[in-house]
Amino acid sequence: MKKIRNAALDMLLKYLATDPMERLPAILAIASKLDKGNIHKGQLSAVREVLQDDRSVWYRFIEDLFAGVDVRSIQKLAECFVVNAGLDGEAHARAAEERYGCNIPWAILMDPTSACNLKCTGCWAAQYGNKNNLAYEVLDSIIRQGKQLGTHFYIFSGGEPLVRKKDIIRLCKAHCDCYFLSFTNGTLVDDAFCREIKRVGNLSLAFSIEGDEASTDMRRGKGTYAKVIEAMERMRAHRLLFGYSTCYHRYNTESVGSDEFIDHMISLGCRFAWNFTYIPVGKDARCDLLATPEQRAYMYRRVREIRETKPIFALDFWNDGEHTQGCIAGGRRYLHINAAGDVEPCAFIHYSNVNIHDTTLLEALQSPLFMAYRKRQPFNENHLRPCPLLDNPDALIAMVKESGAVSTEMEAREDVDMLCAKTTGAAILWEKTADRLWKNISER
Repeated sequence: MKKIRNAALDMLLKYLATDPMERLPAILAIASKLDKGNIHKGQLSAVREVLQDDRSVWYRFIEDLFAGVDVRSIQKLAECFVVNAGLDGEAHARAAEERYGCNIPWAILMDPTSACNLKCTGCWAAQYGNKNNLAYEVLDSIIRQGKQLGTHFYIFSGGEPLVRKKDIIRLCKAHCDCYFLSFTNGTLVDDAFCREIKRVGNLSLAFSIEGDEASTDMRRGKGTYAKVIEAMERMRAHRLLFGYSTCYHRYNTESVGSDEFIDHMISLGCRFAWNFTYIPVGKDARCDLLATPEQRAYMYRRVREIRETKPIFALDFWNDGEHTQGCIAGGRRYLHINAAGDVEPCAFIHYSNVNIHDTTLLEALQSPLFMAYRKRQPFNENHLRPCPLLDNPDALIAMVKESGAVSTEMEAREDVDMLCAKTTGAAILWEKTADRLWKNISER
């Protein structure tokens, strides 16, 4: 079976390098053969259907991808992300989940460092301080343990991850069967680093941006927007795969959802968009930044419009709960390891039972807080209310207290009752709007 699988993969990579648009049907047929247990049969059928129409936005997306991105980068995306993390890894992870009786993540988010060269308003990561680092050997060990469980997708956050860009490239080279993505403020991306990204092939970047220049510089500091745009232009010149990440809040939602902003990002070469809503994590977090129910509903509709009309792959970390059947944290689809080694269920949930320096990855997944997540997921029958902090704060309070988890914030430890008090009002307001949206979905 392994020989057949490798032969099919070799053919897939060959087709991607030569007349890929003409060979799309053959490429999808090979992908179907590599889908162990037909886990992704529905998704592959949907992709096949939309790509049959050469006038569709997704046909244009694929066409633009092959025209604008280095062939080796596309091949590594197919090999490491689509096959190893998706088609192969998913089956492996679900088998491990049965064997060990705990969640097994599709992706692991980890912070190489808490250091950052910016000080952004409302940054959740700032609560960790700026002096922690995960040693290369620890990062390497996490990935090796993850691969044994079926996890082949690793995401770097921080701090500013590219403070450690030499170690990130070293990890990409050491684990050439995995795919890596790094969030970045863009200020440390130079031509030398772009050449290194092209050399390894299995790394892409998500540039943090808050909409237009005024909105971005308001949160990230004057001149930051110009530096992000410069970094994107540099990545595009090197024919590299990248996208953007934005945090929508009360003062920028309409900007990040506008045609003007999205079309500009596409023109700069962005292939994907991660949309997050603001969460008031930390003792001094600004609650006035919380998006209104109307803004969150606007982004729900807007992201779906973007998918139907624009050649960019757009995700909404909260509003896509209908597609993920609720919250994906707690190892269900991902987990977070901060720069001090604390293993947390989510990047926005700064509570933990265990530290990766003292335990294995599997033991962390079997720890009390992670098992509390597994027992309760989904946290709401309405999957547009997926989050235990933003949408169901009583659930988070119960899990933290019953598991004995403690705050991992270094700057000022935050009691879970105090944290959830900041989101309870927003949860009540969103419930009414979300229930109306969910009813419309259910009646389709």
